[in-house]
Amino acid sequence: ALLFITVYTADGFYEFVESSCVFNSTKLDDIEYIRSYYYNKLEYTRFSSSVGKYVGYTEYGVRNAEAWNKDTGDLAAMRAQKETYCLINVGNDHEAAL
Repeated sequence: ALLFITVYTADGFYEFVESSCVFNSTKLDDIEYIRSYYYNKLEYTRFSSSVGKYVGYTEYGVRNAEAWNKDTGDLAAMRAQKETYCLINVGNDHEAAL
């Protein structure tokens, strides 16, 4: 029997941001807005509407969260995403599923 293992390494770095809405119903109270920041597939910072602020998961992420949590305007905008971004899209997804 032969075993082949292929290893692929990327030349470069990969950073991305993912926004998602987690929901059990179309009611605003049952919706959570999450924005996650990743670097090379490792989540380093997250905003969750349930927590209401940024949380860091790495040393770099903790520094980002501390700085971003001081910006009250940004926090207000992120907290509003639950209603402005999620509520409309959850309603559309719910209707499409039915």
